[in-house]
Amino acid sequence: MGLSDGEWQLVLNVWGKVEADLAGHGQEVLIGLFKTHPETLDKFDKFKNLKSEEDMKGSEDLKKHGCTVLTALGTILKKKGQHAAEIQPLAQSHATKHKIPVKYLEFISEIIIEVLKKRHSGDFGADAQGAMSKALELFRNDIAAKYKELGFQG
Repeated sequence: MGLSDGEWQLVLNVWGKVEADLAGHGQEVLIGLFKTHPETLDKFDKFKNLKSEEDMKGSEDLKKHGCTVLTALGTILKKKGQHAAEIQPLAQSHATKHKIPVKYLEFISEIIIEVLKKRHSGDFGADAQGAMSKALELFRNDIAAKYKELGFQG
């Protein structure tokens, strides 16, 4: 299920564009996640009061958390699948503290793809979309394996 060097290059090329505006991309991803899958909002105590998209757009905390999420994901993507050291603490916190089901990671992966398609259509064609989907699936599978080791059935 690994990616070829060419696929990783496609992933990292578009990710370079994400890094130019991590907060903006992150905010858009989280808003998309909460709008498309409102049940995910229940996992975020500090965002539960954000009822509308306008509230979400105005939240500096949401923007900051979006930046944190995409910064962590970028660190993992740059490891090109050799991310065990980065996955371990993430899986630990998401399994034991936050209790984030793998399904929610699937949801956010879908939203990331949608945001990238919208924001970077010229640089995110079918090949890049396929490569990013594979990279995110690899990440989710590795998180799920760690969840299992930790006894979390998320």
